[in-house]
Amino acid sequence: MIVGFLGLGRMGAPMAANLLKAGHDLWVHDMSEEAVAALVHQGAEAAGHAATLGRQCDVVFTSLPTPQIVREATLGPDGIFTRGQPKVFCDLSTSGPQLAQEVSAALTPRGVACFDAPVSGGIKGAQEATISIMVGGPEAEYASMLEPLLKAIGKPTHMGEAPGAGQVMKLVNNLLGAVAIGVTAEGMAFGIKQGLDPAKMIEVLNQSTGINSATRDKWPRSVLPRTFDFGFAAALSLKDTKLLLAEAEAAEVPLPLGLIVAGYLERTLEREGADADFTAIAKVVEEAAGLDPDREG
Repeated sequence: MIVGFLGLGRMGAPMAANLLKAGHDLWVHDMSEEAVAALVHQGAEAAGHAATLGRQCDVVFTSLPTPQIVREATLGPDGIFTRGQPKVFCDLSTSGPQLAQEVSAALTPRGVACFDAPVSGGIKGAQEATISIMVGGPEAEYASMLEPLLKAIGKPTHMGEAPGAGQVMKLVNNLLGAVAIGVTAEGMAFGIKQGLDPAKMIEVLNQSTGINSATRDKWPRSVLPRTFDFGFAAALSLKDTKLLLAEAEAAEVPLPLGLIVAGYLERTLEREGADADFTAIAKVVEEAAGLDPDREG
């Protein structure tokens, strides 16, 4: 099979590179000529246009920043399906279950097997092909065509045949991950204000019941050293959280903790600017506690 990949950002580029490493014929496209050139240097073919992927490839992946961009790339007048039709379409973006259902409703009658397969695990996981991949879509095509490709990218789990099943799982994961950052920031700020050493606090938490993804990874790597460079933008985290809240409202599921996290992220962007990392939530919480968020070490 010839594989296409649209979107070579911080997550997309290493995922595409792993498909090349696995020996797949790969065509790529991105708005960044530099990103395309880097993959061409590794052996990919430059498509030059999203529509070219549709004409040349059996399977096309997308890894794009917003639901609207995914919609334009698939259903728009200059998208993948303008003048061609891959057998399989797989969206690796976090674009929500409603869009997954919309894309599937438009393309499945045309004979396209549509999958939503958002990922979790960060840039490091994308580079090392250890990311979690949450997949929704038809099981027959998943087993025969898609799963072998996804195993070159990371660790896929088929969540169900319903369009959007993977996106729902990703939103659940995002809620838990974002709340972990918020509550860890609160607990750490309280302990520091009471005179505890933050490094020792993290050491204790990571061998106690308070352990979570924030204490295990984000604080040791980005918050304790005060670098706040874990690798996921607060703006993207806020986009994902707002998507979660909108989907939950439509499903009549109240998410008060999700609202708190959204507030933290909005304040983080106000304080740190548009390029802030989502771990900078810790600064917002520390400042509210009367600590100096701009201290070193």
